[in-house]
Amino acid sequence: MKVILLQDVKNLGKENELINVKPGYARNFLFPNSLAVSANELNLKKAEEEKKKKDKLAEEKLKETQEIVSKLDGLEVEISAKTGKKSEVFGSINKTKISQALSEMGYQIKPAQIDLKESIKETGEFPVKIIFSHNLEAEIKVIIISE
Repeated sequence: MKVILLQDVKNLGKENELINVKPGYARNFLFPNSLAVSANELNLKKAEEEKKKKDKLAEEKLKETQEIVSKLDGLEVEISAKTGKKSEVFGSINKTKISQALSEMGYQIKPAQIDLKESIKETGEFPVKIIFSHNLEAEIKVIIISE
């Protein structure tokens, strides 16, 4: 029996995908749980329209992300911190502090997007990658200065 999935189903398929399943599985599991509909002409047209809408939204999102990446790439972010005699930072500069500094500059970057292997514990310049969806990334320069 051919059905159109209404959402992603693990080990079965993706949303709006036309798949072939056993009739009992469709009647007893997929249909009652609103995971699929039968593949008739009307439902096929609806699925095609939904796919076009989602593709258009994904394309717009990609363009927005590319604009943000181009603005961020090469950006210098200064963070001031209390330091000791040997320019070691009291505490450390972590993803959250970098995210806060970026938000003060007008960029809404989540700490999870920042690729920082370990916290920064001294003054200086450090390259930091920011990872976005669609496998895009920007590299910024974090500059730690003494207060």
